[in-house]
Amino acid sequence: MKELTYTRCGDYDIPDLELSCREDRMRKRYLQEHRLVLFNCLLLSERLYPRLLEINEAARRRMDTLMPHFMKAAGVTKQLKAADSMKWVGLMNALKAKTEEIILSELIYD
Repeated sequence: MKELTYTRCGDYDIPDLELSCREDRMRKRYLQEHRLVLFNCLLLSERLYPRLLEINEAARRRMDTLMPHFMKAAGVTKQLKAADSMKWVGLMNALKAKTEEIILSELIYD
């Protein structure tokens, strides 16, 4: 387990916490590497972390919306899972990768 570090803020010790969600970290890294001015503006105005959480929630909603649509279009059903589980797994992996790529292009790298 990682040991917590603290930053002194007045009379209080505030724990140094990191984001745990993949989308949050990816967007933060993208901003740091490619949009440094925007990153610094958001950080200095204390809007960075609320914005990262908002993007994470939007990514999860988008995943929940797209996956059932793609599954229906590809014919991925419970019957397919019962009849040919390997084909079902392959289709699900492909659909998940497709959905993640759309989310990355729309939300993370925008």
